[in-house]
Amino acid sequence: MADVEKQQLQQQHSAPGSTATPRASNGTLDIQVEKAGLANGDAQQNGKTGGFFSKRKAAKVAKQDARPPADLDEDAKPVSLTSLFRFATKFELAIDAVGIVCAAAAGAAQPLMSLIFGNLTNSFVNFSSIVASGNLAQLGPAADDFRKVSAQDALYLVVIGIGMYVVTHLYMLIWTYTGEMNSKRVRENYLAAVLRQDVAFFDTLGAGEVATRISTDTHLIQQGTSEKIPLIVSFIGAFVTGFIIAYIRSWRLALALSAILPCIGITGTIMNKFISKLMQKSLKAVADGGTLAEEVISTIRTTKAFGTQRILSALYDTHVAKAHNADMKQAIAHGVGLSCFFFIIYSAYALAFYYGTTLVLYGIGNVGTIVNVFLAILIGSFSLAMMAPEMQAVSHARGAATKLFATIDRVPAIDSASPAGKKLDHVDGHITLDNVVFDYPSRPDVRVLKGLSIHFQAGRTAALVGASGSGKSTIVALVERFYDPLQGNVRLDGVDIRELNVGWLRSQIGLVSQEPTLFATSVRLNVEHGLTGTPMEHLSADEKLVLVKEACVKANADGFISKLPEGYDTNVGQAGLLLSGGQKQRIAIARAIVSDPKILLLDEATSALDTQSEGIVQNALDKASQGRTTITIAHRLSTIRDADQIYVMGDGQVLEHGTHNDLLSNEQGPYARLVSAQKLRERQNTNDDDDDDDAISPTGEKHSAGQLMTDAEAQEAAEAEIPLQRTGTGRSVGSDIMEKRRQQGLLPEQQEDRDYGFFYLFKRMGLLNREALKLYGFGSIFAICTGMVYPAFGIVYGGTIQSFATYQGEDLRKAGNRNALWFFLIAVAASICIGFNNGFFGSAAAQLTRRLRSLSFSSILRQDVTWFDEERHSTGALTAGLSDNPQKISGLGGVTLGAIVQSITTVIGGAIIGLCYGWKLGLVGIACIPFVISAGYIRLRVVVLKDQKNKHAHEDSAQLACEVAGAIRTVASLTREKAACKEYSDSLEVPLRNSNRNSIYSTGFYALSQSMSFFAIALIFWYGSRLVASQEYTTQQFFICLMSVTFGAIQAGNVFTFVPDMSSAKGAAASTINLIDSEPEIDSDSTEGDKLPEVKGQIIFHDVHFRYPTRPGVRVLRNLSIHVNPGETVAICGASGCGKSTTIQLIERFYDPLAGSVTVDGIPITAVNVSEYRKHIAIVSQEPTLYAGTIRFNVLLGANKPAEEVTQEELEAACRDANILDFIQSLPDGFETSVGNKGTSLSGGQKQRIAIARALIRNPKVLLLDEATSALDSQSERVVQEALDVASRGRTTIAIAHRLSTIQNADRIYYLAEGKVAEVGTHDELLRMRGGYFELVQLQALSKRE
Repeated sequence: MADVEKQQLQQQHSAPGSTATPRASNGTLDIQVEKAGLANGDAQQNGKTGGFFSKRKAAKVAKQDARPPADLDEDAKPVSLTSLFRFATKFELAIDAVGIVCAAAAGAAQPLMSLIFGNLTNSFVNFSSIVASGNLAQLGPAADDFRKVSAQDALYLVVIGIGMYVVTHLYMLIWTYTGEMNSKRVRENYLAAVLRQDVAFFDTLGAGEVATRISTDTHLIQQGTSEKIPLIVSFIGAFVTGFIIAYIRSWRLALALSAILPCIGITGTIMNKFISKLMQKSLKAVADGGTLAEEVISTIRTTKAFGTQRILSALYDTHVAKAHNADMKQAIAHGVGLSCFFFIIYSAYALAFYYGTTLVLYGIGNVGTIVNVFLAILIGSFSLAMMAPEMQAVSHARGAATKLFATIDRVPAIDSASPAGKKLDHVDGHITLDNVVFDYPSRPDVRVLKGLSIHFQAGRTAALVGASGSGKSTIVALVERFYDPLQGNVRLDGVDIRELNVGWLRSQIGLVSQEPTLFATSVRLNVEHGLTGTPMEHLSADEKLVLVKEACVKANADGFISKLPEGYDTNVGQAGLLLSGGQKQRIAIARAIVSDPKILLLDEATSALDTQSEGIVQNALDKASQGRTTITIAHRLSTIRDADQIYVMGDGQVLEHGTHNDLLSNEQGPYARLVSAQKLRERQNTNDDDDDDDAISPTGEKHSAGQLMTDAEAQEAAEAEIPLQRTGTGRSVGSDIMEKRRQQGLLPEQQEDRDYGFFYLFKRMGLLNREALKLYGFGSIFAICTGMVYPAFGIVYGGTIQSFATYQGEDLRKAGNRNALWFFLIAVAASICIGFNNGFFGSAAAQLTRRLRSLSFSSILRQDVTWFDEERHSTGALTAGLSDNPQKISGLGGVTLGAIVQSITTVIGGAIIGLCYGWKLGLVGIACIPFVISAGYIRLRVVVLKDQKNKHAHEDSAQLACEVAGAIRTVASLTREKAACKEYSDSLEVPLRNSNRNSIYSTGFYALSQSMSFFAIALIFWYGSRLVASQEYTTQQFFICLMSVTFGAIQAGNVFTFVPDMSSAKGAAASTINLIDSEPEIDSDSTEGDKLPEVKGQIIFHDVHFRYPTRPGVRVLRNLSIHVNPGETVAICGASGCGKSTTIQLIERFYDPLAGSVTVDGIPITAVNVSEYRKHIAIVSQEPTLYAGTIRFNVLLGANKPAEEVTQEELEAACRDANILDFIQSLPDGFETSVGNKGTSLSGGQKQRIAIARALIRNPKVLLLDEATSALDSQSERVVQEALDVASRGRTTIAIAHRLSTIQNADRIYYLAEGKVAEVGTHDELLRMRGGYFELVQLQALSKRE
């Protein structure tokens, strides 16, 4: 029987590394009992769906996530059990069937043991009766007979134990293996399905959600399809066998005891109902918090610049508080439910012995029958209860599979994976849009295109210009077939593109978008991605490299790539963070043209580039677009003068079209107005040389102002581009400093997370959760009382069995009533202790979870920017850790902790009682304890090691999935879906191999732990029968020792069922402590440093040297000196990668220089308090970051005072200055309009203007503009530029711009090259120098071509 218990417990928890499953603590009682209870509790805790008798609730699981994709049914029904195995092979299904048979056999072993246990009990009682009768003649033969029967029964126990080992090992091994295989296929199919969806699907689905589903939900499926199913079968086997044996032995007693079943069922159902509802609430709040966390972490620079950490932490805490409320209620519901549950179980002991005594008095049965029937029914009922957590796991799996399989089965309207559709033999490249009407599925009330008709001629270049939001990018999305028009059609060579094969269509098109997405792999592989889906995909590596180099040469990228540390094999880092914007863009262009597509779509391909690179790249694009149909969208009109046709868009329609010169001839036309807005101010006439209009190119040729680079110049400029490397031979200042830091172990790649022992982690968690220490104290007292229930039971049980041997008739009746009363009193006390024990520990765990979530998030936000540059702190990994780690720790810090306290009490208490009542037998029992407990311990070691290894492997693969899903447009346009799935599949192979290797040992030890208790019980019975036969001990002493010591130890061994929890909790706790203890070098939460009462705004760079800590080999700034006076507008320009954006990051103090200093008003910024200093600065960067929320919320994030103190007038004034007020007021909800996830509901220009309003509302002394207008069309740019000119009055403004028209009025312009100042002066002064700046101006001049 003990086994029973053990098994139960084990089962419950045997899902290694399980997520989000708080445990219930069990009352230590009859082992089985415990477990069962436990289990049931667990189930509930887990509780999203009904275990016990109410599986109906499983449907709710599907609701688990906050935002379902628009067309997946929110209340979808859980999938059927069999469909969980839809991806299994025939071989796997066949061995699964073998496992099921083994599991049923293992289940039957438990009740069979009760049969032998009953027989042994009878032998003891019969022998004791003879001893009590004093008949010496019978004593000798009876003792021999007693020894023989006991030895034989003990042998049967050993045989059952061996059988148990074999079948358990088999079924665990088989199902663990098939579960791993199955979940791997589900993961692969899910990612493949996600990637085949149309882009509209992603408008409502965050990249974070894909990562969550692929890590958490597939984990739930793995748990529900591995060992859980055979465990359920073994419980059913135990239930059926137990009841059959009980009814055969004594149907009357069995019938009376069956009454506990409906009671257990009703309790379980009610408890489940409450807990599953609360669980839903808690999970939803956590998912919402995760979405916010992903947005914030992915835009950490904006968060830091505006000092919004506290506001965003508070917003995150509201989600945490909602989850905490639900968790606290859950703890109480759990405590109440378990206490009723255990009351029913313990009362059954009283009923069994009360009614059993009656039957014995009537001569129907004997004490062996009572024990046999009672144990068989108990084991059977427990098995049913124990099934709860396993059913729970299976229903969780069915619920999780609903969403996953719905996505897997969803066939999108635009199916990139479908082989259907025509593939044209020859493509000319005529593209026609006929009367197209369109609005985005996520914003059906905003009409984007209104009956648009355009014809793009084959092999010609057409340009689209117009205000932001006029529908330019939408045309590109329709040509790529990311969306289908609502009315009208898009045709390629006269064929409606809806009739064409989607993958084939996209492989004919090269797309270069404004914000290029690169993947975290080498430059070479990034460019090779452009070959996917084309006939060149299968060329040899060398042939591909030739194509890659050709494409890079054309894109003018070969120069800087060759000079990177590892050339073409240099890894570009997550999302290409390690390259400058211009470098990323050129790699993206190389990727677009490497396959020589017939159609090239350029969605503001050069807007993110500085003029130098733009000239180079524009020259490349001009070469690239020859002979192809090219559709280019540009805000910078200089890039499209040569277009064969220019279409001016406005309000979803074409306003006018023609060539550059045609359109300029209509001076009042929209195009002419756009051009005049962008025209560089004509230089004031000075008596300078007359040949100012003719620029001398580096090659000595003259060409008229405004002409773009010639091929020769472009090539020369590209070759001259140096990725910031030294020209001299002496060691640079930066190298020396970096070398010193490397020796001191201070570089990011040298930082390792520390590992801590359990004792230290417990201490730290206790200190973090101080306010819950009282709860832990009370909980521990009740846990100790619960732990003593078992030994107390042993004493009453021993007395009860003895009374059958000692008394007859009326005396036996009285003894029976008295014993039943004792059992009943213990039931009352135990249920109270168990209820409070679980309630207190559950509440303490809920508080701990809340505290950890809140602290972890604020600790992440506290880290400096360098920390986020490291690969191991990618957005995906941090978001996943934030949701999983606190949950894992609370599993250990709650009921699991109670169970541990309880088990220790049971072992110690039981051993003491055993020694008091019979020291010899007690010592043998104590000697068995290590064996009963050790199997559990060995398994602990095995599981922990497996967990740690696998954890990293799966994190990496989830990161890969997250990255691909986040860049879905890029993946779709490159038709990279299959290739991405293959990479993901390969990344799953390693964890799979490790898991399969480890499971051989771990399941073997598990099986051993299951059968070890059979051997221990057999030994005690054999030795005990010897002691009783020689009359050294009485039957009472024997049973007290057996129950208290051996069954107590089995009980304690159950603690190891919590091993998976403990191992994952230890890892989670260590990483949480590392995070909380991590001290950033630049601490925005620190109170140290001077506070500046007033800032005038003088900023000086003095001989600054800098390198990014994650790229110590690349020099960025060398000897940079810049002087900005208060109230001046200073502009910084230069080639891409010259260090312009880096200067802004140093002013914001995201990084500190390696040498030299940055001062504000003469004070080094390192001496000033970081958060106070940043309050005086506002930044508007190139890619604006908004958070999900209203426009009001986003603008107010910039305010230095609490949001409630900002008046509506101030808010409107900031928006008016940013030229966004009219737009906001035109929206139905005005300032309360939601901007969507990361601001997706707004166009780039609208987002940028809101970001400007956010900067202006803090009335900064220093305004930093990092290419603030590069994402705007000319119309908005002019207005915003005027607004910025107004905004910069009276404050120091430092602007970085690629478009020189935006900085020509600056008080001073610094032209940087190779990380230092090459030229400085006003616009006119620099033009006179005829240096690098002069060239840039010539490139951008917009004069009408002769």
